[in-house]
Amino acid sequence: MRQRVVVIGQGYTSRLCVIRSVAQLGCEVYVIVMTGYLKDGKTLNTRQPIDCYSKYVDKVLYCQSNDVNGLMALLLTECIKEKQKPVLISIGDFVTTVIDSHLNVLRQHFLFSHICHQQGAIVEWMNKEKQKALAQKVGLNIVNSRSFELRNGNYLLPSDISYPCFTKTRAYLPGCKKTLKRCNNESELKEFIGELGNEFDLTLLVEDYKEIETEYAVVGFSDGVHVVIPGIIRILSLAHGNHFGVACRGEAFSIKGFEELVSKFKQFVLETGYVGIFDIDFYQSEGLFYFGELNLRMGGSGYIITKLGVNLPAMLVNSLLGKSNDAMAKEISERATFVNERMWIGDWQGNYISTKKFLDGLRTSDVSFVSDKDDNAPKRALNKILWVMFAKKILKRLIR
Repeated sequence: MRQRVVVIGQGYTSRLCVIRSVAQLGCEVYVIVMTGYLKDGKTLNTRQPIDCYSKYVDKVLYCQSNDVNGLMALLLTECIKEKQKPVLISIGDFVTTVIDSHLNVLRQHFLFSHICHQQGAIVEWMNKEKQKALAQKVGLNIVNSRSFELRNGNYLLPSDISYPCFTKTRAYLPGCKKTLKRCNNESELKEFIGELGNEFDLTLLVEDYKEIETEYAVVGFSDGVHVVIPGIIRILSLAHGNHFGVACRGEAFSIKGFEELVSKFKQFVLETGYVGIFDIDFYQSEGLFYFGELNLRMGGSGYIITKLGVNLPAMLVNSLLGKSNDAMAKEISERATFVNERMWIGDWQGNYISTKKFLDGLRTSDVSFVSDKDDNAPKRALNKILWVMFAKKILKRLIR
């Protein structure tokens, strides 16, 4: 009987990463597409998402973005399998919170990432102040920060904030990217808080602002006893607009020269007790490396690691099934650049980059997240969409 794996989240490139990765184990793959384009449970799009053209996908389901009850209903009616516990793999914070918050119900039917099998434990570790305290404990550099409550537009601003500062939500909530902003003085900060207060009730984290020289990430897997971090990812380009801050392009290389830092990252993850795939954002400023945050799910740039020979999603599946990962590769040795087509297209479509830069990025990157010689249907589907986009841009210029 083929092992069922249910891949859940937004973003076709991230889902495609996991789909192809677990397909290497011969798994039966279900995909739940979290989307804002639904009405009465039916997708409003005339085409299916790019990743769902993959030959490895056995079934596609759709769920409204941020619909907790809808996602739980799909899991418990459409994804259960007799005489087997399917594996759930989340690629987004919302899905991760739903699974973790319903652990006691879902564990009866599924296998998935967890912290000591305790309901709500992963959500607790999404708290950035808790993460920073542990990061400091294991010897990682952190920036100073303070937090305060914003409720019904009311707040009490700490008196010891240094400027410029950078704001973010202390823990995950839908739309949290809107809380990211540099404020140069108290007046700017108060004005921004006023804007947030019209939309959110939250705990706002205010950090000392650091000029970032280079942004990095590591993607890895922990079985609760051993942590695998195969390489380092350097971010070459970040997305704008709705995907602000997500990597568009980057390069991956071995951990050589980063061994001490990676050792601290491994200790950090082990002390959380987490079992699953993770990524850690960090950056360099004034010659020092600073801890950014831990994401307790598959990161958007993680596919480059699988493409270079280290299959983290397969490790997760094996571990949850009680199988050994001893024979699997644990480190990458080569250096390669990559492009996340979904983010890169978004920047081009939003006119943040020129058509020449867009095409150069696709042409010069060593690894594409959509293209795959053994699974070329997603690339063909994407090319059709790109031709339509090019035609619309040309027509718009002619009309001018």
